[in-house]
Amino acid sequence: MVIWFEQSDRGLLHTLPLQLTTVVLAMVGLVVFLVGPAVVAAATGAPSPTESKAAALFKAGDYPEVTALYRSLPQDATPSREFLRLALQSYLRLGRTDEALSIYSKLSQPGQSHDAVLLRPLALGVITSHVRDRKEHVRIAAYSALADLGLPETAAVLEDGLLDPSVVVRARAAEAIGKAGLAPKSGALRRALRDEMPTVRIAAMTALGGAQAADVRQRLIDVARTEDGPESIFASAALVTLGHSERLAEITSAATLPDAESRMAALGVLGRLKRPASLAVLAQAVYDPDPSVRAFAAGALGEFGSPDGAAPLTHAIGDEIAMIRGVAAASLGKLGIKDNRPLLLALTRDPDAHVRASAAEGLLRLDDASAIALAAELARHPDPSIRGAAAQAVSVSPDEQALTILQSLLLDQQPLPRLMAAKALRKSNDRAVPILVQGLRDTDEAVRIAAANSLLQQLGKPPAPTRRR
Repeated sequence: MVIWFEQSDRGLLHTLPLQLTTVVLAMVGLVVFLVGPAVVAAATGAPSPTESKAAALFKAGDYPEVTALYRSLPQDATPSREFLRLALQSYLRLGRTDEALSIYSKLSQPGQSHDAVLLRPLALGVITSHVRDRKEHVRIAAYSALADLGLPETAAVLEDGLLDPSVVVRARAAEAIGKAGLAPKSGALRRALRDEMPTVRIAAMTALGGAQAADVRQRLIDVARTEDGPESIFASAALVTLGHSERLAEITSAATLPDAESRMAALGVLGRLKRPASLAVLAQAVYDPDPSVRAFAAGALGEFGSPDGAAPLTHAIGDEIAMIRGVAAASLGKLGIKDNRPLLLALTRDPDAHVRASAAEGLLRLDDASAIALAAELARHPDPSIRGAAAQAVSVSPDEQALTILQSLLLDQQPLPRLMAAKALRKSNDRAVPILVQGLRDTDEAVRIAAANSLLQQLGKPPAPTRRR
């Protein structure tokens, strides 16, 4: 009736008898009364009184009242998109991400592009809402995600993490402060240099060294001179980044110490520093008597990225320990040398399924999309850890089939494959965004955090073209 009246000739009202005019106006008033001012306002484009009130409350920072207004709506009401946005943002301000996600599902229609302006704080809220979870592994997952992201706006949360009872959380928080570019001015990070646990002190030294924080130079020198084991090695590494290149000799010497932990720490540091003189040490370490050290050496050679690492890695893929063969296979792929393809193809027939998954990853790094078939087979393996390894393998491929495999693994009955798939999707193309939004609703907290992390990384990069086969 309202629509008919608006579309009719407005002069008609003047030609009607007085009684009929009264009836028409009364009917219009009845329609307004029955459907409510919000619908009429939507028809005219004007904000409803409810929406105006919500906007005023939101502007005043009264987020609980905005959410109360939203909850007071009748079940059959159809609130405007602007009102829904205000309610969603209010729930986020209150740290109630589940309710915010429920509202986002109403705003996001199938087939429509996602609203990055709302999705970004929603994904970040999923992570930060778990930084004080009573379960340690959930807090570790949250701070590990924040360490990956390195967001300056999370400064308060990160410094709070340095007070967590968990050693791993404190170390991840220190790492995240460095990644976010907050280390140069962080007093809390400097206090972490005297944390009771070496793991946290090492993370703080690494972050401050990477930030070129010259004010901690003397502290690093003291640690390098007086401490033993990995802590001294990482202090020397931080000094190298500050320009003390002579400390590289100390790290190189540590790669041959009797203590296996020191050798592993030294190899990891040398792989990260990527100094040409260190390559010979890494190459020799693939012959170390300790399997863990050999695995570290194989991983460090991949991170080093020199083509000259191919020869020692060729030896490592023949190691009797499956773990070492797998690490070496992935590292061979990282070197990007096409001539290594036959070596990796041979490993696709390895008796160990984890090695086959690493071989598939190595081949996909060499743009050999034929490995997708092997990854798809491993994604159906009865062992959930191998399904998770398949997710890791296809994470390096932009192929559309890789995205399909990850999407199926994100629906796996076991949390580990879902977790690995959620992590792997951060490297995919922007078509992963709708899949990751679904991952925010996972029943496992760690999976939700991983999905949020990947989603934020997707939203932070430009869309990339997808390769179809």
